[in-house]
Amino acid sequence: QVQLVESGGGLVQAGGSLRLSCAASGRTFSSYAMGWFRQAPGKEREFVAAVSWSGGSTYYADSVKGRFTISSDNAKNTVLLQMNSLKPEDTAVYYCAADYSVRKLVAGPDYWGQGTQVTVSS
Repeated sequence: QVQLVESGGGLVQAGGSLRLSCAASGRTFSSYAMGWFRQAPGKEREFVAAVSWSGGSTYYADSVKGRFTISSDNAKNTVLLQMNSLKPEDTAVYYCAADYSVRKLVAGPDYWGQGTQVTVSS
């Protein structure tokens, strides 16, 4: 089992920034990926960003490219999501996720955090 705990959500004005953090513990894979999804009210959960744990390759949804940056700190088993130039449409519950590969994570990860609320006011 992998446990994921998010932190860093909150309320910010449009154009502002927030940084989300996700700490992983428990079972570790020889190589695995971590990432973020989000779910806005009345909408389906959607992929936001992912990072391969060992290689540092990153992947983003088109809607956040150029504004969000995902990174990993292997020593701390932590993944960060730096969110800049936030827009009201970024308002959602953000979920940390993990799985043994980026492909599997994007398709539907096995491990989820509890979620953290991000609210962007206009």
